[in-house]
Amino acid sequence: MAPTANNRFAIILLTSLFFLWGFALNLNPILIPHLKKACQLSDVQSAFIDSASYIAYFLMAIPAGQFMKRFGYKGGIILGLMLFATGAFLFFPAAATRSYAFFLTALFIIACGLAFLETAANPYITVLGDPKTATHRINFAQSFNGLAATLAPLLGGMFILSGHSFTKEQEAAMPATQLNSYLQNEANSVQVPFLVIGSVVLLVAIFIWKTRLPDLAEDEEVHVEKSIFKEKNLMWGVLAQFFYVGGQVCVSSFFIRFSKRVAGIEEKQAAMFLSAALLGFMAGRFIGTFLMRYIAPAKLLAGYSIINMCLLSVAVLSHGKISVYALVGVEFFMSIMFPTIFSLSIHGLGAKTKEGSSLVIMAIAGGALFPVLMGRLSDATNIQTAYIVPAICFIVVFYFALRNLKVRDIQLSVAH
Repeated sequence: MAPTANNRFAIILLTSLFFLWGFALNLNPILIPHLKKACQLSDVQSAFIDSASYIAYFLMAIPAGQFMKRFGYKGGIILGLMLFATGAFLFFPAAATRSYAFFLTALFIIACGLAFLETAANPYITVLGDPKTATHRINFAQSFNGLAATLAPLLGGMFILSGHSFTKEQEAAMPATQLNSYLQNEANSVQVPFLVIGSVVLLVAIFIWKTRLPDLAEDEEVHVEKSIFKEKNLMWGVLAQFFYVGGQVCVSSFFIRFSKRVAGIEEKQAAMFLSAALLGFMAGRFIGTFLMRYIAPAKLLAGYSIINMCLLSVAVLSHGKISVYALVGVEFFMSIMFPTIFSLSIHGLGAKTKEGSSLVIMAIAGGALFPVLMGRLSDATNIQTAYIVPAICFIVVFYFALRNLKVRDIQLSVAH
């Protein structure tokens, strides 16, 4: 497709989608300690913030595909943006009522919208413009996903977190009216930021609606005799992705709580540390892609898995800022894992690639399970000990990497 002014505007709009879903997902590490405080939650209860987000990917993967098959990718993008905006606007009444169930409902609706956007954005960005530069366009769009991951905790820390917290004993000693006022003010701090987010998303939806986007031709159905579930490497890849996403979400989501508990870092400063860590995550993806010119992807994945297990051991066993710096390092070495596992999983599938890809994407549901397990362990012991959970997750990633040591060339073309 020859590039046109209209296509260039469409590319800008679609690139914004990568930023929007990256920003939304990476606000969770801010919302977890914030709503834990505002709604007086345990660690395991606060972990359901991640569950509400990531379970939507599992539940909506097939419905999103079916909707777009009938109404087209543009229709799916618009519906996804409308769901995203609706969920963001629901944060206002959720905060007013200080209802945790209401917050979780709003987050689930947002994530349903994100599932539609992720399903549609990758194929669309590749067909807009010169086919020879398709890989360049999708990698450029992914860089905005990484930028959003860096900015979300930074801005969330500035505009959502108050920097004020009290122990359970201090809260118990407060007069009821003073405590309720404090908790309500904490809950209300999410209202304006999410109204702004919802308004921006709604504006993008209007622009998408008004912009002409090309129709994508569907691939012809190919009859394959062998069941997709008999592809052993794919099944291991799905399992590895399930554990990896669970580990990734655990590391980020409890980062602020961990920093406070282990190093005495206040929440606003901890949010700055997390933003720096996610900047390292973004840089790590570019550095890792460069290293794969010289190192086989599976070898790099195996090496990074071992390093992360060591760093998490340091985080669990050390004290003070050394433990926090170890988690910052984990973010860097997680950078290549999602796209590398994805690409190794579908390597050599041929006509079954699309079906295999869907299964690997559904494995994102690991982000719904492992934070809850980690929260449960934290409540039973402490937040530092709970970081054993992501360490175990990287053992599965390491084993999958060992199975694929002979694979030399893959395409890192998935944003997450």
